[in-house]
Amino acid sequence: MSAEMTIPPPQELRSGGFSSFNVIGEVTEAVHKLLLDTYDLSDQPPRIEEDLKFVPKDREEVIYIYMYRTSQNDALMNQKRLRLAPVEIDTDDELSKRVFYHRPPLLMDLFYLVCVHSKFRSDAERLMGWVLMTLHYTPKLIYRPRRFVLPDGTSIDSMGRPYDPTADTNEARLQVEKVSLALVDDLTVGDAINLYTLHEAPYRPYLTYRARVALDGPLYSTEGGSLVSMGDDEGIRPTPPPGRAKESPTGRIRAGQPPPKMSTPPGPKAHNMRRRFQRNNPSETED
Repeated sequence: MSAEMTIPPPQELRSGGFSSFNVIGEVTEAVHKLLLDTYDLSDQPPRIEEDLKFVPKDREEVIYIYMYRTSQNDALMNQKRLRLAPVEIDTDDELSKRVFYHRPPLLMDLFYLVCVHSKFRSDAERLMGWVLMTLHYTPKLIYRPRRFVLPDGTSIDSMGRPYDPTADTNEARLQVEKVSLALVDDLTVGDAINLYTLHEAPYRPYLTYRARVALDGPLYSTEGGSLVSMGDDEGIRPTPPPGRAKESPTGRIRAGQPPPKMSTPPGPKAHNMRRRFQRNNPSETED
């Protein structure tokens, strides 16, 4: 049995803007903020730089954070078909009567090169050890309610409330956005040397990290939901009872059994559904 979603006419389908296109930049900013806010080795925090060829002053310590690669996560990739969005609006206005659809989020892996600089090599190694431990013991860079943009431009969370990134995330029905860093071995020494050479920067010991993010696209809303066309039950044959021969003693195939009559499936009454035998009468739906 197959199911096919029938998209409403264009005049009934409304779409909003992208919900989370800026999350990539927010991840980079979150790494910067984490290292600056938690630094406790000296009174003077290090400088955060994204330009690998930047040459610091005599005593200045620098942490370089450079996003060098992005890729789509193929292992968690879904089909692009529309499906119900996890958005519930519990109000008394017209908005609560609309049904929201979206396509699965685009799952991306962001790869960062992290290296340090100090006047003395021992100080640079000390700083790199601190960066390594700080990022390792930070399980969540971003942890906040998932953001959705309605067709009118209003930002809400999955419970229909105005979007607040600082809202309590312990609600059972609340969809949460979580981004964390994982230490990975993504660059060989040769690849790193080529990357430094490309940027005309001196070679420095480095770490590579991966951040996994989900980018939500637009919401599509329509009144009353979408019509779902299901297959017929007439093609299903009952299993013959045990011991009953399918052939005659002479080897001839017996006549086929008549198809079973259409029966009402168990469970609640179907809503807004039409089977294939009703295709010539579009107005006949199972309410």
